[in-house]
Amino acid sequence: MRNTFLGYKRDNGTVGVRNHVLILSSVVCASHVAKRISEEVQGTVALVHEHGCAQNGEDKEQTKRVLVGIGKNPNVSAVLVVGLGCETISSDEIAESISISKKPVETLIIQDNGGTLESISKGAKIAREMVDYASRLKREEVGLDSLILATQCGGSDAGSGISANPASGYACDLIVKAGGTVILAETTEMIGAEHLLAERAVDKETADRILWFVKRVEDRAKSIGVDIRLANPAPGNIAGGITTLEEKSLGAIAKAGTMSIVEAIEYGFQPTKKGLVIMDSPGQDTASVAGELASGSQIVTFTTGRGSPTGSPIAPVIKIATNSLLYSRMNDNMDINAGTIIDGTESLEEVGNRIFKEILDVASGKLTKSEILGHRELSIDRLNPFY
Repeated sequence: MRNTFLGYKRDNGTVGVRNHVLILSSVVCASHVAKRISEEVQGTVALVHEHGCAQNGEDKEQTKRVLVGIGKNPNVSAVLVVGLGCETISSDEIAESISISKKPVETLIIQDNGGTLESISKGAKIAREMVDYASRLKREEVGLDSLILATQCGGSDAGSGISANPASGYACDLIVKAGGTVILAETTEMIGAEHLLAERAVDKETADRILWFVKRVEDRAKSIGVDIRLANPAPGNIAGGITTLEEKSLGAIAKAGTMSIVEAIEYGFQPTKKGLVIMDSPGQDTASVAGELASGSQIVTFTTGRGSPTGSPIAPVIKIATNSLLYSRMNDNMDINAGTIIDGTESLEEVGNRIFKEILDVASGKLTKSEILGHRELSIDRLNPFY
């Protein structure tokens, strides 16, 4: 079985599996201009979000960290940062931080460029030059030690913990054994299983951080009088046969495999070690994936039992169905059917190997269904909704 893929080597030593020119809005007020620039220039992707204005403290720093991290992601070859000019998160600061990754970065301020129409025109010219640069880059063979895989599950059902998630975990174990990195996020879906993760930590510090991540999210919910169990498992999870949050968590943690956990990092931070890494993140899919993209993840595996079409702006998302009925019903969106495990026609190992091969193929350029359909959903988590 091969352990290499064809990727884009970046000047800072990382490797991309895609070659996007990113039009990044620094603030919600610049979203329309960023989208219109991207529409004008083929080969670009717009990253828009609802933040950047009137943010302060931890929330401001978190939004900035995620935007910078996504701009630095190896799947991005060049970045045009589009700002309004009066936002709390400076476009120039974002661009300067991204430029550390040694890729072309420029800024465009709407208030300094005559408003919407003039900014779109100027931005399109900058983007065209960046696409010309990106189009000259070629794929090269690289090892799996260059890969950071993000894992995600959404719309889980009773089959998640016995088919798609452990099969995804089997593939993740192969990646880690080959020197790659896997990220397990969604802290709210570790509740009740955190002690099992802590037992797999390589040292006490990492174990303590895992337990603290879970305690912190529970304490936050209690501080505002919220019972997590009224939203998790969600109504769709319950309709799919999941009965408790603990049951959901036991299935959710299986999607990242069985290896030792080498590090536990905050939302949107980049791993400093290779292997299986825990990231604190919400259970909301697009916000969780945003943190993983900021971490440098180039590919996302996304298991689902009820069905989810969401993708991401810069990383291919591989959708893995937990049951054959879903795979048939939402075939437009599902890349892999793990329901064959439940059907008895394939073993967990066989499906795991199929997922592993799909990861390598997608890393080398094969498009996922979410990419083909243009799914580019993204949101950034907030810590405090009042500032």
